[in-house]
Amino acid sequence: MELAATRDILADLIGYPTVSFDGNLALIAYAAGRLSDCGARISIMPDETGQKANLFASLGPEIDGGIVLSGHTDVVPAEESEWQSNPFELREADDLLFGRGTCDMKGFIAATLAMAPHYAALDLKRPVHFAFTFDEEVGCFGAQQLVAELQRQEIRPSVAIIGEPTEMRIIEGHKGCYEYTTEFTGFEGHASTPDLGVNAIEYAVRYVSRLLEIGADLKQNAPVNRFTPPWTTIQTGCFHGGSARNVIAGHCAIDWEMRPVRRADVDYVKRTIRAYCEEILLPAMQAVSPDAGIVTHVVGEIEGLEPTDDNEARAIVSALTGATDADVVSFGTEAGLFQQIGISTVVCGPGSIAQAHKPDEFVSLPQLQACLDMLSGLQDRLTA
Repeated sequence: MELAATRDILADLIGYPTVSFDGNLALIAYAAGRLSDCGARISIMPDETGQKANLFASLGPEIDGGIVLSGHTDVVPAEESEWQSNPFELREADDLLFGRGTCDMKGFIAATLAMAPHYAALDLKRPVHFAFTFDEEVGCFGAQQLVAELQRQEIRPSVAIIGEPTEMRIIEGHKGCYEYTTEFTGFEGHASTPDLGVNAIEYAVRYVSRLLEIGADLKQNAPVNRFTPPWTTIQTGCFHGGSARNVIAGHCAIDWEMRPVRRADVDYVKRTIRAYCEEILLPAMQAVSPDAGIVTHVVGEIEGLEPTDDNEARAIVSALTGATDADVVSFGTEAGLFQQIGISTVVCGPGSIAQAHKPDEFVSLPQLQACLDMLSGLQDRLTA
């Protein structure tokens, strides 16, 4: 029965095209309505634009020590021409449910909403919380706002299960994700006299070259760990600059990221690239044009999830799923933000990360059933 309800709810959720650059308010209202019908205490937390919001809902006593079931509501874009069907309309074939967000990660959200009436009917001794966030895909902005609000309201859950697609494996650790845009302001001029200008593209290239050198150092000196790859990675994703072949580029911007295996690497990268700018690049640029500059904008700085010896969330999910081990992954989630405020956290959810962000994304019905089995088993933990 729960599987059929989950499928129907998932169909509703997929129908809300909550691409990160759009709003998610309709989906939040839908989820809030279902949880409110169960008697949940509802808190909707809008962002500063009023176009997006987090939902935090609770069942059970208003005490510390609750269990959080968390998922993000936003999805990446879907180009309909690349899909076999409308990406925002659920399609079922051979026990697979297709649609944007089915595995990443509306399948998990649907399962929690399907279980909510069952939790509400119990004599709960421990609260269960539903945390649905916005803008995970572009910087975990919703979760950052959510955990800050939990601290402000002195809401203290002790366990969080983040339902990202792991094929129901327990993930106890992942790398952080630090994203930046670095802008270079040069001085335009005619290409025939390059010494009279400051070519922003050329200085950006030197900056990227230094990042590559730093990345090589990190690879050479990586600590022993279980990540793949086992070193802090640095990657340049986008490069924008210039106006014409024969014009000295007056502006350039690069989008880059690093995924650290440890916090010390973050400090090393920031310290090293800042020193390179201040001691090498900026003096050379400003010797020609005092107004030349380099500015780095933080897109998002998300801490990793650190494996710990004492992890209540891991113990609970292990008992519920039968998994005897826990793994680490290189992709990022919101889990580290919950861990930062003292909540024991793991990542475990239906579907495969291999399907995320691709055309014809899907989650299988057996995976949803395995998730429901875990969530159903949680009932004993909530009533003891």
